[in-house]
Amino acid sequence: MAKLIGYARVSTRQQSTDRQQADLLAAGVRRDDLYIDHGVSGARASRPQFDRALEALIEGDTLVITTLDRLGRSTQNMLAFADELRARGAGLRVLNLGGGDVDTKTPMGSMLFTIMAALAQMEHEIKRERVIDSVSKRREAGKHLGGRPRRITDSQIRNAIRLVEGGEPAAQVARDLGMSRATFYRRSQALKG
Repeated sequence: MAKLIGYARVSTRQQSTDRQQADLLAAGVRRDDLYIDHGVSGARASRPQFDRALEALIEGDTLVITTLDRLGRSTQNMLAFADELRARGAGLRVLNLGGGDVDTKTPMGSMLFTIMAALAQMEHEIKRERVIDSVSKRREAGKHLGGRPRRITDSQIRNAIRLVEGGEPAAQVARDLGMSRATFYRRSQALKG
């Protein structure tokens, strides 16, 4: 008997799959046929629950995902994956794609999937270009790029350098500052240079 195998994924642990799960369950996927990856990028080749979902697929079954980007990033990979499913006698159903479902078991669904996969990759590449452009403009303007704020000030590093020059072991001074010896040396060199 053909089954619907659902797959949901979020890229970070802080994100929730609640909406994806609700959509998949509403589409007819049984809760015990639902596979969920938390904190796993779509760009990764290996996704533990995705791999389990594929193992569960047999001929006649359909893999159900909410949106195309849950599957992957590149058009080539998505199309190869759809071909692999077709060769296994399984289908792919994408919910929420342009207001309706796309089922690769049908010729029209297969064509729409190909077009949407190309558009998804293009959208991903445009976003990437925007981020790179934004970072380079902020860097040129001397603006903060984010990241973790420094806990240890340059003044504290200078005082620590004096302690090391006065005979204190560098490893102990770094430990007292709450940083690794390598970080202490790197910050010291940056101040001296």
